[in-house]
Amino acid sequence: MINFRRSAAVLLGLLATTALTGPVPAAADEEQAAEPPRVELVLDVSGSMRAADIDGRSRISVAQQAFNEVVDALPEETQLGIRVLGATYKGKDKKVGCQDTQQIVPVGPVDRTRAKAAVATLRPTGFTPVGLALRSAAQDLGTGATTRRIVLITDGEDTCAPPDPCQVARELAAQGTSLVVDTLGLAPDEKVRRQLLCIAGATGGTYTAAQSADELTGRIKQLVERAGDTHTRAPTVVGGANACDSAPLLAPGVYADREAFSEHRYYRVPVRPGQELRASVSMALDRPVNRDYGVLLRATAVDGRELVRGADAGSGRADVLSAGLRWSATADDEDAADDENETAETSTPVVEPTTVCLVVSNSFAARPGTAATPGMPVELTIDVVAAAGTPDGPDLGRGWVLLALLTVAGLLTGLIAGLLTRWWVATWREN
Repeated sequence: MINFRRSAAVLLGLLATTALTGPVPAAADEEQAAEPPRVELVLDVSGSMRAADIDGRSRISVAQQAFNEVVDALPEETQLGIRVLGATYKGKDKKVGCQDTQQIVPVGPVDRTRAKAAVATLRPTGFTPVGLALRSAAQDLGTGATTRRIVLITDGEDTCAPPDPCQVARELAAQGTSLVVDTLGLAPDEKVRRQLLCIAGATGGTYTAAQSADELTGRIKQLVERAGDTHTRAPTVVGGANACDSAPLLAPGVYADREAFSEHRYYRVPVRPGQELRASVSMALDRPVNRDYGVLLRATAVDGRELVRGADAGSGRADVLSAGLRWSATADDEDAADDENETAETSTPVVEPTTVCLVVSNSFAARPGTAATPGMPVELTIDVVAAAGTPDGPDLGRGWVLLALLTVAGLLTGLIAGLLTRWWVATWREN
């Protein structure tokens, strides 16, 4: 009977929550087709890549070295493609030069020898049709339920617009193809930096300025590995609110949002008695920001009372900052909820979930000249699992049992001390 009443209470609680708040997004454990991570590297091979200003070497040679090291370290399951722009046309006809983009390695299981040989033959040549190359790369990767990633490496701005690369990035993002574009600038000036930031920002990607061969190699490897970690689950786009009462109600899952500098964004998660909330947030630094910053994730009650907070311990230069927390209702909270819901002997107890407000905050400050919009890319992961009970500590007993234990221990200690003292005195007198 008790089990039946509890089951009915849980069912009524679910129905009440749905009726009050509307349907919630899909949960994280929904079945999805297993697909390998798909990445395409897009390399600028225009004439400016001949400049020898990175560690005393030409930009193209640094990029070629980075490509070779990345291909050697590539996970077996990753499907990689390589596209170039400005690599073949040597003439002055801009109309012809602005169509100069080719896929030299198709997206698929990597033939390392073929890929490195294709990159080794590249020589800086022509124009810089970045917008056209991005649009073509998106077609190379195709569509699907999982996230695709484009990594653009260039040293200059697009010289062929239209199409404008920022507008192309916005179009790709608007198509909902789960496509992320990360940009890497080789010794870029301010104008190039702004354009690459715009491309990355439109698709939820990141921007990095690579000033050395090691920086370029390390960053490309990181982005390719990230594609392998995140490709199986494309985050659901959600918009956080500026207060708890108007925040979206979220089920377990992975969500993407954007947060402005020094902003607080609220989300709500229902947590029932006996459950534990686990949440984490990551924020990508897709533009230059001042040092000494952080990301904070808090769980609060609807009335603003803080339940728990999780803050990142890092500061300084990093491309992603993360924070996490865990929270579950205490036994006292569950008893209080039962008392409130059970108003009469004949009434059926309705155990409604506790609404927990997740608050994502940051202490970022933009550097002079840095665009404040759109906000910084945020990825929020939420899960609700069965609460893990804390182990009981050693129990020494209570009342008369504890008193008896202490008495016996005192007697034994006194007896042993007395015998040792008597032996020591007798020995001292004989000597």
